Amino acid sequence: MIMRISFLLAFLIYICLCRAKDTDNLYDICPTDTTRKNVFINGYPCKNPAEITVSDFKSSGLSKEGDTDNFQRSSTILVTAAKFSGLNTLGLSVARTDLDIDGVVAPHAHPRASEMMFVGKGIVIAGFIDTKSQVFQKTLKEGDVFIVPRGLLHYSLNSGFELATVYSVLSSQNPGLVSISDAMFAPVVSEPKKELMKKLFSRSALGTDQIKNATFYR
Repeated sequence: MIMRISFLLAFLIYICLCRAKDTDNLYDICPTDTTRKNVFINGYPCKNPAEITVSDFKSSGLSKEGDTDNFQRSSTILVTAAKFSGLNTLGLSVARTDLDIDGVVAPHAHPRASEMMFVGKGIVIAGFIDTKSQVFQKTLKEGDVFIVPRGLLHYSLNSGFELATVYSVLSSQNPGLVSISDAMFAPVVSEPKKELMKKLFSRSALGTDQIKNATFYR
């Protein structure tokens, strides 16, 4: 009897873990209703079906180059269901990252999403770090695709001599963002932050076979 109960509990836990993702949509389409400011649910309410138009499924949010005039020489624009109503209930977000020459996206993670990166322009080094501190890093060229598993630290940097642009699709309509550099050093230029950038560039010069353990901080 005890074994049966234990098996049932284990099975229920397994089912819960398998469903630990964005809720499946119950309608064909469900654009975000942005008029309801005081409704608090896990996601966004749907628009009245009679008010849905084709414009709900088109966005120009990624059409313009971001401002890279900053310390990291990079810009990331994330478009979620809050801005692109057609994404609501689909479990997706999209992003654009522009990297100026020597531009860097510091290590960060998306706790609720995996990320598929597509290089639209330039040469980019991208990598992620698993829970065993092993670095998986690759040089990407125009047209290449790179996958970052859900919740893992990842980073990218411009390895070419021109502006690089990366487009991403994330597997959640609210992927979340945990920025290591901002959390530890505050979102301002500091000596530890400069040291982190130097280490990223020094590691990018190594072959992946030479990178065994990732140690970004002293």
